[in-house]
Amino acid sequence: MLSQRLGLIGAGRMATALIQGFLRAGLVRAENVAAADPSADARTALTSATGIRVVDDNLAVAQSADVLILAIKPRDLPTVMAQIRGKIGDNVLVVSIVAGARLATLAEGLGSHVHLARVMPNTPCLVGQGASGFCLGPGATGADRELVERIFGAVGLAVEVDERLLDAVTGLSGSGPAFAYLVIEALAEGGVRVGLSRDAATRLAAQTLRGAAEMVLSTGEAPETLKNRVTSPGGTTLAGLQALESAGVPASLAAAVEAATRRSIELGTQSSPGNETRS
Repeated sequence: MLSQRLGLIGAGRMATALIQGFLRAGLVRAENVAAADPSADARTALTSATGIRVVDDNLAVAQSADVLILAIKPRDLPTVMAQIRGKIGDNVLVVSIVAGARLATLAEGLGSHVHLARVMPNTPCLVGQGASGFCLGPGATGADRELVERIFGAVGLAVEVDERLLDAVTGLSGSGPAFAYLVIEALAEGGVRVGLSRDAATRLAAQTLRGAAEMVLSTGEAPETLKNRVTSPGGTTLAGLQALESAGVPASLAAAVEAATRRSIELGTQSSPGNETRS
């Protein structure tokens, strides 16, 4: 369990998923977590969902935290950085999950001495199955790296990447859950068409993806190897794979990741200093 106090600025869906995931994993106690948000509705919802203290004072949360997670919209980042610049401890680790906010922008807004990390998590952190990419600022230490890995590793997989690749992480694992839900919906629809109930088909489809993913992670074998192992000449799996190839499904999924990555790059450019962020 973390001895450090955790603070979050922002009380939206990602902040809620992270906090619930941290609590579920036993990483922190609720009394050692605080959050701030200007919206009374957001504060009420987060308190109801997690039991943590949620206030409307960003600076109060920032000054009480050992690890401060910025979970806000890009358009709010300049205001928040101005509020806390020079008012947090030198040893505080600031972790930004703000889409498109570069380390250089964070350092400029908070001061070059601040310990910084950027993380791209995803919503399955809620159930301990997140996939997060992270990178560290030049002032970060080995202890900071271990702390980021411990925090986000408690709710899934945390992989360090070069900052230039965080847009690719956004396109793959950030947006990927939505792509996976689409696949589950499609598989379930196929099950319904051949006679299964909607509930049974959805549960079977979801468990099938869960099991296949666990096979890749636990065995360390390439997906292609595992795929070939269950594909017999003239068998049912081959018939299904041929239908997928014919429909262009593999290429479409790869294209979805590329499109999401390009959009992440565009949003990052729009949120640079002097530019207005658009959704």
